[in-house]
Amino acid sequence: METTEQIKDMVRQKYSEIALQDKEDNQASCCGSGCCSTEVYSIMSDDYSSLEGYNPDADLGLGCGLPTQFAQIKKGDVVIDLGSGAGNDAFVARAETGETGKVIGIDFTPAMIEKARINAEKLGYHNVEFRQGDIERIPVTSAIADVVVSNCVLNLVPNKDGVIREIFRVLKPGAHFSISDIVLVGGLPTKIREAAEMYAGCVAGAIQKDAYLELITLNGFRKVTIQKEKPIHLPDDILLQYLSPEELREFRQSPTGIHSVTVFAQKPAEAGCCGPDCC
Repeated sequence: METTEQIKDMVRQKYSEIALQDKEDNQASCCGSGCCSTEVYSIMSDDYSSLEGYNPDADLGLGCGLPTQFAQIKKGDVVIDLGSGAGNDAFVARAETGETGKVIGIDFTPAMIEKARINAEKLGYHNVEFRQGDIERIPVTSAIADVVVSNCVLNLVPNKDGVIREIFRVLKPGAHFSISDIVLVGGLPTKIREAAEMYAGCVAGAIQKDAYLELITLNGFRKVTIQKEKPIHLPDDILLQYLSPEELREFRQSPTGIHSVTVFAQKPAEAGCCGPDCC
C-alpha cells in the first residue's frame, strides 16, 4: 500500500511525462496515463474548441469536463485554477475575466508549470500567473479568489478533504467554485483501484459520488449543485490490462459506474473565519 507521499511522487512523475506527450497520446489513454487504447477517441475530456480563449497548445486532453463553461466568471474576477497543467482552463478563464481580472494557475509538476508559462508568454498574457505548489497547501493568501476552477485533479489527491478546506480558505465570502472530477457509483474492482497507472489516470483515485458531495458540505460550502454529469466508458482493451475476461464481464454487468461530474458550491457570504470548524 503506497503512502501519501509515494502516491504524490508517482502522480508527479507521470504528469511530468505527460507534459512531453502529444495530445493524441493523452486522449487515447486513461486521462493521459499511458495505458493506450486502440479505440481512438477521447475517453474523459470534453471539446473545448468552441470556447473563447481556447488555445490548442495548452490543451493536453487531460480534463473530464468544462468547469470554466459553468463557473459564472465575471469581468475583473480573480480566478484560481487548481492543477492548471499547460494552461488550458486558465486561458479560457482569462477570456471571461478580461484584462481587469487575474488568473492564477497552481500545479505541482515543474514540467507543466514551464509549459504553461511558455504558452502564456507566446499569447502575451500578463494577467495569467502560474505557481508551482501543492493544492493541499494552495500558495495564495486567504479570501483572495472570486472563483476556483479545477478539471479532473482532485481525484488524484489522497487528501481530498484537505484540498476542499484550502478551497474554502482562498475563496472570498460569497465566492464559489466549479470543479469537474471523476467519481464512482458502486464499488470499483480492487485490481483497478490498486493499479498505479489507473490512479494517475483519474479513475482509481476517485471516491464515491455521495462521499465527494458530503465532503464539500462538511467543509462549510452551501448551494452544492451538480452542474453536469456523464458516464465514463473505459474501453475493454484498457480494462483487460487489469482484469481477466470473466472479471470484465462481471464488471460490465454490475451497477458500478464511473462518472464525470461538474460540481458548483458557494462559500457563505457571512463566513468570517477560515473554515467550518474555526468559529
